[in-house]
Amino acid sequence: MNLNYTKSKELLTSQGKFYINLGLDRIKELLNLLGNPQEKIKVIHIAGTNGKGSVSAILAEILKCAGYKTGLYTSPHLVEYTERIKINDDNISQEDFAFYTSEICTLAEKNNIDLTEFEILTAVCFKYFYDKKVDYAVMETGLGGRFDAVNVIKKSVLSIITSISLDHTDRLGGTIEQIAFEKAGIIKDNSVVIFNENNLGIDIIEKITKEKHSKLVIVKDIPIKYENGCNTAIIDGMNYSFSLLGLYQQKNLPLALKSAELLSIPKDAVFNALKKVKWGARFEYIKEKKLIIDGAHNPDGALELKKNLDFYFKDKKKIFLYSSLNTKDYLTYAKNLFKEDDEIYFYEFHHKNALSYKEFILKNSWLKNVKVFDRNNLQVFLQKDCLKVVTGSLYMIGELYSDLLI
Repeated sequence: MNLNYTKSKELLTSQGKFYINLGLDRIKELLNLLGNPQEKIKVIHIAGTNGKGSVSAILAEILKCAGYKTGLYTSPHLVEYTERIKINDDNISQEDFAFYTSEICTLAEKNNIDLTEFEILTAVCFKYFYDKKVDYAVMETGLGGRFDAVNVIKKSVLSIITSISLDHTDRLGGTIEQIAFEKAGIIKDNSVVIFNENNLGIDIIEKITKEKHSKLVIVKDIPIKYENGCNTAIIDGMNYSFSLLGLYQQKNLPLALKSAELLSIPKDAVFNALKKVKWGARFEYIKEKKLIIDGAHNPDGALELKKNLDFYFKDKKKIFLYSSLNTKDYLTYAKNLFKEDDEIYFYEFHHKNALSYKEFILKNSWLKNVKVFDRNNLQVFLQKDCLKVVTGSLYMIGELYSDLLI
């Protein structure tokens, strides 16, 4: 099998690959045939309901600024699959992506291993990072932790668990305790685990860390303030420029900073990284367009988005462009974010599980000003003289992202 980039994308999005099948047996078998590259790289493993991407991006930028060749593996992508696998901010090339996808899929077919899309991508990532000789690989879980494909690793440099809340309850369980148990599945024997103070599920994390004879490091929130258009983090009483907006960074940032401290990263590299780090579509503010792009897609994310809008733009008139998957709790989401008279443009984007306008209106009849969004009128929407907030499904945001940035 010899794939070009377009063909490799078609394979990954085919009906036979795009599904979730939690478990490690298939990817273990495949990686064993490749010589287990995942055991030959230094992995920093990150799980959690919200915040994985931000922590991963901050920590990867810190390691890069410290001079390390740093791999970064995140999901989902916004526009192209190649965004998921980076080395020092550079996406894997389309040629390399196609080459490694072809290698993995050919090997799997020859050995009758039926891999999912995420398992293929994870195997590509491990092999690519090994071949490119990265110093560190910062890798976030795709779903859960215990049976997520990334958890095929036997050891990690650090295990980081970000905020825990109810999401993917059909897969991970309907209680915080069950979800925390799944996230805690990334904790390895005799390892170091970093976790937020006052995080939900802490009793479960403490219990499993102890069972694994590992060390639990608890971090406190770092205050953030926004003055005269400048976002700063207050670290040890000093103000440091921080490029990522969002009050939830108060919880994400200390996880990354403690990781850097444990890895003995020089402070000048840390503070240089804080000025430069980028993480698209996570309370991303494009000032000249008066535009916020935020991939908040669950009720907890909606609450955080509302807090951020009230903190950074309290007195600004706001309109919303929103969509959701029908598998998400869009009822609670709407109650957490919207007010009765908010101007909301609802987009029926292209996805088999996209929520319809009719279904959204039927279940949220209390909202009085919801309009159908026509993608052909995107530029008209963007030219409105108020703060535009594009939020909801990351799949939807990915569909519009390039046009939003033009």
